[in-house]
Amino acid sequence: MFQSQNFKISVFAALIFFGISTCLLSKAASASANNQSQTSPLNQLKAQLAENKGKVIYVDFWASWCKPCRQSFPWMNDMKARFETKGLKIIGINLDKDPALARQFLLETPAQFEMIYDHEGLTAEKFKLVGMPMSFLFDRNGTPVQSHTGFNELKQKQLELEIIQLLNKE
Repeated sequence: MFQSQNFKISVFAALIFFGISTCLLSKAASASANNQSQTSPLNQLKAQLAENKGKVIYVDFWASWCKPCRQSFPWMNDMKARFETKGLKIIGINLDKDPALARQFLLETPAQFEMIYDHEGLTAEKFKLVGMPMSFLFDRNGTPVQSHTGFNELKQKQLELEIIQLLNKE
């Protein structure tokens, strides 16, 4: 359906990752909100994916030093505002080693979507990131269908089209 340069590699890696971890999904999904801060970022993401099955999920890896990330946050906030009621869930995953850098970034560029902090980068390793920001789009069945590296006006339009197409599928 959609094609990008790293699509096959990234989706293959994500499929393997999620296929292996299926049994962990149900356990992670049952974790309470209080326990979320004590679980690993990877388990937090698994729980979010399981809890939001039936929605189109956009997962965005970002860091404070990433200039295109500053452009993508207002767009993600807008997408959430426009399409949340139609089934869009946005999850940001911060990769800053220093949490203070992430906090400062968010003061300057607020996020109105779910945030997971992965200061050790373990989730990024599992997803085999090739650049920043890097995003993954999951269909309503929880299947990864697309990945994108970088962010600019052209990619913004392409991402929006892909999200709308997935939202319109039942």
